[in-house]
Amino acid sequence: MAADKVYQYTQTNGVVAFSDRQPLNRPYRLVKFDCYACNPTSTVNWSNTRLFLAEYQHSISEAAAAHQLEPALIRAVIHAESGFKADALSRQGARGLMQLMPKTAKDLGVKNSFDSHANILGGSAYLAKLLQSYQGDIALASAAYNAGPGTVSKYAGIPPYAETKAYVKRVQILLQRYRSVLATTTQHRG
Repeated sequence: MAADKVYQYTQTNGVVAFSDRQPLNRPYRLVKFDCYACNPTSTVNWSNTRLFLAEYQHSISEAAAAHQLEPALIRAVIHAESGFKADALSRQGARGLMQLMPKTAKDLGVKNSFDSHANILGGSAYLAKLLQSYQGDIALASAAYNAGPGTVSKYAGIPPYAETKAYVKRVQILLQRYRSVLATTTQHRG
């Protein structure tokens, strides 16, 4: 299913706005984005797609330390959610690198989901909370990150949605790849 068109523009008062209608008489940017790794029919080869190893290093390291998460897991989720695009916006309204929904962002104290540092810290806090809820089960935490904890509870496991199943599988592939490369990089530094 193709993503709907979303237009991003700055209002005369300086506030950035989003609309499904093309703004008249002002510059705009067309934003077409949805969960990067959720499309069950994606032709991306997740086993060899380019990894993002240096982007947002400080923020990811800080979030990993603050929430006792593997940097590789944070990178895998960012990669799956947004393809490392800080301005990503889904049709459902999820925003930024870790695709925070507005209510989730508010609950996490994230005032601007397009602020990459705040988004990574908030998304990582949420991911850590999910991992704690699922006793460290990354597949269930990933499913809840994608479909919501209520949906995972409803199905007592990974929901039977093609999108969520694809997402969980792709996060797992990316996690293993990031773990492998980051472990090698760390060994060469030590």
